[in-house]
Amino acid sequence: MVTATADLDQDAKARRGFLLALGAYFLWGLLPFYMKAVAHLPLAEVIANRVVWSVPIAAAVLIWAGRTADFKAAIRSPKSLAMAALTAVLISINWGIYVWAIAVDRTVETALGYYINPLVVVVVGAVLLGERLDRLQIAAVALAAIAVVVLTVEAGKLPWVSLALAFSFAAYGFFRKTLPIGPSQGFLLEVLLLSVPALCYIVYLIATGQDHLFSSNAKDTALLIGCGPITAVPLLLFAFGARLLRLSTIGIMQYIAPTMVFLIAVLIFDEPFGTTQAIAFALIWAALAMYSWSMFRGREIRPAAPATR
Repeated sequence: MVTATADLDQDAKARRGFLLALGAYFLWGLLPFYMKAVAHLPLAEVIANRVVWSVPIAAAVLIWAGRTADFKAAIRSPKSLAMAALTAVLISINWGIYVWAIAVDRTVETALGYYINPLVVVVVGAVLLGERLDRLQIAAVALAAIAVVVLTVEAGKLPWVSLALAFSFAAYGFFRKTLPIGPSQGFLLEVLLLSVPALCYIVYLIATGQDHLFSSNAKDTALLIGCGPITAVPLLLFAFGARLLRLSTIGIMQYIAPTMVFLIAVLIFDEPFGTTQAIAFALIWAALAMYSWSMFRGREIRPAAPATR
């Protein structure tokens, strides 16, 4: 009887976790629409407002959840603050590239970047942490490399947007593991650190009349303030949902957002998608199928959670 009750409780937690994570990935998948809406605004101002308006939401949720103890400890630790500053810089780079790429009609490349990311994480784990790769993982990485070569030959240059997104987020995930706090506490610490220069920049824009927060129309004001919720809400949904799910479930669900972004780019934004891109994506999808199969076989793979677009 006790076992049956525990199983039902575990199933309920798994369902709740699945719905929370699904909500997060769904919102991330729709994010290009919002980024298109703010594409007419200066990139730096969008990023600054994204940081500043995320702070009150992240803080309120953390206080509501009663999970402030380790956050307070991290603030008192110079080592934790230094590492959080590094991860904050890395995620800012990732955000900046993502917002810029969508504004200039390179959304397909952002989808490719987040498809490549789990495979980059595998390589980082092998190179920096000495993790052993099985044959499927090696084959998956090789297919991803071939896809990059195909795109490079066709365009005459590296697909730097995709690679920059994949590697910046992989680096963020690698260093983020060194922070001895959970994802929601870590996010608040990062945006708090970033809010200092971000707020200074916003105040400067307002003082010089160059801002769009107060000196523009109501639509621009709402869009800039909304950058906070569209950043913080899916991240917090994911943070709470991931705790209730198996790693393999999260590993598969992480493909939802880039798939939605890819479909939006091609079917709605009408971005070019020719034969070369189709070959490259087919190679990446095959690589991800191998990666997923390896994960389901119980191998130790650490999928990256796109928690910070």
